[in-house]
Amino acid sequence: MGSFDVPLDDERTQLDAFVEEHRGAIEATLDSLTEEQVRRRLVPSATTLLGLLKHVTWMQRVWFEECVGGTPRQDLGLVQGPDDSFRLSDDDTIASVTAAHREACATARAAVADLPLDAVVTGHRSGPRTLRWVYLQVLRELAQHCGHADILREQVLAD
Repeated sequence: MGSFDVPLDDERTQLDAFVEEHRGAIEATLDSLTEEQVRRRLVPSATTLLGLLKHVTWMQRVWFEECVGGTPRQDLGLVQGPDDSFRLSDDDTIASVTAAHREACATARAAVADLPLDAVVTGHRSGPRTLRWVYLQVLRELAQHCGHADILREQVLAD
């Protein structure tokens, strides 16, 4: 169900639809590309198509597993900062990073399933916030990185 399918539904349904739409969109930027293409660096930073998916996986784990779930990054085995979350290892592949993303999304769905949007979550190191705020932050990041991925994909396909 896409975001245009729920214009009159409740706020939670709308937020879920937007987040799910963007989760799928960022994965779709890897469709039909080779391992070399998704690792291609086209900008001075470490940003690549595969690195973007790895980063949004990390980002969602931070917000849903750390902030909502209360488990510190170190205990989750996550890198400490966003810059490192883009970096690819030799073991990272389209299949492995996509699987990790899907697992993080499933864990995120489970973490928030029984919480109202006005629930205050306290696991993030910068302080408490509402679940609604977390949804909006995740949506903002997903939308931003989907735009980056669209541009990188366009550049990869133009080569």
